[in-house]
Amino acid sequence: MDLKKVNAPVNTETYDRNKLDAPTQNIYEAISVISRRAEQINTDIRKELIDKLEEFATYNDSLEEVFENKEQIEVSKFYERLPKPHALAVQEWLNDKIYYRNIEDDPQEI
Repeated sequence: MDLKKVNAPVNTETYDRNKLDAPTQNIYEAISVISRRAEQINTDIRKELIDKLEEFATYNDSLEEVFENKEQIEVSKFYERLPKPHALAVQEWLNDKIYYRNIEDDPQEI
């Protein structure tokens, strides 16, 4: 996922309930799918952030020496300004970019 090209809102936004539950015809099922996708997005973003911050990590035993790494601060600020994972998941859901299936409706042959 390219985080620079996302167009999800950063602030709280109200969505039409009928648009959210249109694919499933069940608002609870739609919210369940969106929340699972939000957890996946959150895990991906967190892993990416940790990987980038470890590039700038300094390992020293001295607590007296405190120095600021400007690159590390810029990376942190970039991730703080990103839309929240649930906003990204809702945007993906509304754009039909999330694949889901209901096991009860679609039984597989054994």
